[in-house]
Amino acid sequence: MRFRAKIVDLACLNNFSRVINTIAKLAKTCTLRLTVCKLYFILSDKVANGGASMWCELCQGNFFDEFQMEGVAAEHNEIYLELVPENLSRALKTAHSAKAVKIKLTNKHCPCLRVAVELVSIYLPVLKTMKSVVERMKNLSNFIMIEANLSGEMNLKIETDLVSVTTHFKDLGNPPWASEDGCQCSAQGRDLESMAVARIDIKKLQQLLAGQQVNPTKALCNIVSKRIVHFVLLHEDVSLQYFIPALA
Repeated sequence: MRFRAKIVDLACLNNFSRVINTIAKLAKTCTLRLTVCKLYFILSDKVANGGASMWCELCQGNFFDEFQMEGVAAEHNEIYLELVPENLSRALKTAHSAKAVKIKLTNKHCPCLRVAVELVSIYLPVLKTMKSVVERMKNLSNFIMIEANLSGEMNLKIETDLVSVTTHFKDLGNPPWASEDGCQCSAQGRDLESMAVARIDIKKLQQLLAGQQVNPTKALCNIVSKRIVHFVLLHEDVSLQYFIPALA
């Protein structure tokens, strides 16, 4: 059995999330039936015990930009999966404002749906240089915008009613994308120039740059637009990860 799907359109993602949120309020668990053209969310409690029933039918073409599935066999090209709607609802909430959301059926320990959010991952400039820039900007604003793309470009920007300052970094490089089986793959098919942007508390960033004593051999950050910035500092057997939520 195989299933993978992708939602790129934000309106489609919001509509799909609202459907899942509704189902999560009606059922703790349900059965997800996948066919080539449709998705069905089914709840059928025991009628003898006064149980309720639910049937939700979605045309996949109205929500997904990509939709691929293979059932158990050609003559039974369907997939049935027990689902906790609340878990899927929570996963989709983290994907709000993401560039794209991928949903895939995995079977590492047991069959389950994996929700992945497309982000931009980029190596950081020399931390001392970045620290110096942020400390100067901190005197001008309480917030900083971090922008990055898959061409190795990163911008640190502050904007107020009185001033706008941007520091540009180029040729930083982007980590290779790792698939689930550990193979390295490129960012083929993605817009390399498109910027992921997050506005964060500049004091939280300054604390990380001023306080870290790991002296990393490698430092990078992952940006989910308007959602979160995830910093990773690596040195030998030490891995320090720091998350800063984005602000409106």
